[in-house]
Amino acid sequence: MIYITGDKHGDFKDVFIFCYNNQTTKDDILIILGDAGINYYADERDYRLKNHLLQIPITFFCIHGNHEERPENISTYKTKRFHQGIVYYEEDYPNILFAKDGEVYNFNNQKVLVIGGAYSVDKWVRLARGYKWYASEQPSEETKIKVKEVLKGLNHQVDIVLSHTCPYKYIPREMFLLGVDQSSVDNQTEHFLDTIEDNTHYRSWYCGHYHADKSIDKIKFMFHDIREFK
Repeated sequence: MIYITGDKHGDFKDVFIFCYNNQTTKDDILIILGDAGINYYADERDYRLKNHLLQIPITFFCIHGNHEERPENISTYKTKRFHQGIVYYEEDYPNILFAKDGEVYNFNNQKVLVIGGAYSVDKWVRLARGYKWYASEQPSEETKIKVKEVLKGLNHQVDIVLSHTCPYKYIPREMFLLGVDQSSVDNQTEHFLDTIEDNTHYRSWYCGHYHADKSIDKIKFMFHDIREFK
């Protein structure tokens, strides 16, 4: 079985309870739509959480968020194929996988495109307080080109899109953080996703980032909910 949920930010208590109640195994998959919090420090301080997740009977498939380092920038990660796409993994934590942006995976015989990353509206607060922030948080120009080329090869048709943030036109503005000057927010990823959404035939689009559980047209925002992926 494949399930999906939103940002965890290192807190997996609800996931543990869900897996216990549903008697999951490592053959089951939980998609996390970014900001899992697993690579927040990008060093040995992350091992405590990873060791905890190693004990949970499920395989984590994580999209890149904006509060974590990209696994390709961490020396302990390797790559392999998983459901017909490339993922990043560490040998010591085989049930923790990270999707590669621009890859298309086969889940339940459906073509699933992944586009992670977003801008951190709390960037300057984090830097001022000495918290972690990574310049790699948004997709690179190389990644954007890859996404467009992949979609062109698929005749601009996929079944499902997984992203961390959402296309610009669907931003749930009621979820904006108070005190953040929105004119200072870099929405380049959202605008890029707008162009992808405008030119792609898809059935469903899942995203996280905004800490909301709601739907707008075919866009499904996820945070606390854990549901079957379909």
